[in-house]
Amino acid sequence: MNFVSPKIPAPGRPKDLEKRAAILDAAMRLFPARGYDGVSMDTIAQAAGVSKLTVYSHFEDKESLFCAAIATCCEQLLPTETFEPHPDLPLRDALVSIGHGFIDLVMDERAVTLHRMMITQAGQDQRLTELFFAAGPRRTLDAMEAFLRHAIQAGQLQVAEPAHAAEHFFCLLKGVRHLRVLVGMCPLPDADERHSHVDEVVDLFLRAYAVAVPYLWPAP
Repeated sequence: MNFVSPKIPAPGRPKDLEKRAAILDAAMRLFPARGYDGVSMDTIAQAAGVSKLTVYSHFEDKESLFCAAIATCCEQLLPTETFEPHPDLPLRDALVSIGHGFIDLVMDERAVTLHRMMITQAGQDQRLTELFFAAGPRRTLDAMEAFLRHAIQAGQLQVAEPAHAAEHFFCLLKGVRHLRVLVGMCPLPDADERHSHVDEVVDLFLRAYAVAVPYLWPAP
């Protein structure tokens, strides 16, 4: 399946960055709350306190703004640098950091509401679904795959299919709790629950993929 690359334009002049941020903030609030079809560029302009012309000066159309809003939300809660390898950071600590960022992202109220919206859109607008996947889940999966490939090259992990392992990691993190949250069966997990869950998943992941260290008998 060919995924649609989201059209996310670069920021304009420095003096316009504050307006751009206000537009994205409004979009991140309105799209989950009202749905894609329930939001217009006029509505976003009003909520951001800018003119409609200003909105279009930053974003070509509503699709571009939708993609940028998703990407910005992901970047706020799970920054790109989280996936960058650091020689002085133990692998487990790096995985824990990624895990916490991912849990905070998928358990964010805006993200939960947006997921519910996309579920209701399923089968109705294939392009919107592809845009959502490319701007959010695909971005995260690609970043995790790159992180795992670096760990493999460093001799820290033994993974035959890094792309599959990235999927396994995030699916373990979401678990059944995310589904329960989506359907309204339980509240969002608190900080302690998130911490213990991430630790458990990371330990399980490392037991599956970490390079085994041979046991050396002590010298006589």
